[in-house]
Amino acid sequence: MNDFPAKKHMTKAAINELPMRSYDGPIHLFNTEAEADEAAGKLLKETLLGFDTETRPAFRKGESYDPSLLQLATGSDVYLFQIQQCGLTPNLIKVLSSPNIVKAGVAIERDVAELQAMEPFPPAGFVELATPAKSAGIKNLGLRGLTAILFSFRISKKEQVSNWARQELTKSQQTYAATDAWLGRKIYLTFREHGFVA
Repeated sequence: MNDFPAKKHMTKAAINELPMRSYDGPIHLFNTEAEADEAAGKLLKETLLGFDTETRPAFRKGESYDPSLLQLATGSDVYLFQIQQCGLTPNLIKVLSSPNIVKAGVAIERDVAELQAMEPFPPAGFVELATPAKSAGIKNLGLRGLTAILFSFRISKKEQVSNWARQELTKSQQTYAATDAWLGRKIYLTFREHGFVA
């Protein structure tokens, strides 16, 4: 366990040498309250979800936006909720408040706080992946760095500052968003396998 993973740190240049990969499984996009709530109801049966949000970037001082997208990944699919359009539905709130569903991601504290600002809820079951990464002695604590160290591939950040508030997301945006949530789950499972999370 002590030698997991073999590499503890990778430079930006070394990460850029790695092959690029993204999520290539089924993606489900929801933008109406009824469809989103029904989909979230299915997620209540899950015990582990990859978690992330995307927010429209702010380029001016003092400018800020609510999250536009909530991403939740199961073992087989990724669900994208356009929460500017469908809202945080009752079942989505149940998922986010359930202590029985692990929701794993990177730098999630701010994501959760921003979701709570939209609709108050008591968050439970969230796992910050930087915590087991530190226990494993890993120095790269961001999603891109953890992916490179644990799986030897890199992910694109091209869509990071795109407009997440648009009515219709591009295929590229959907893939980018799904990849982040998929990796949250995949990284959690890797840490669990090696005893760094319960």
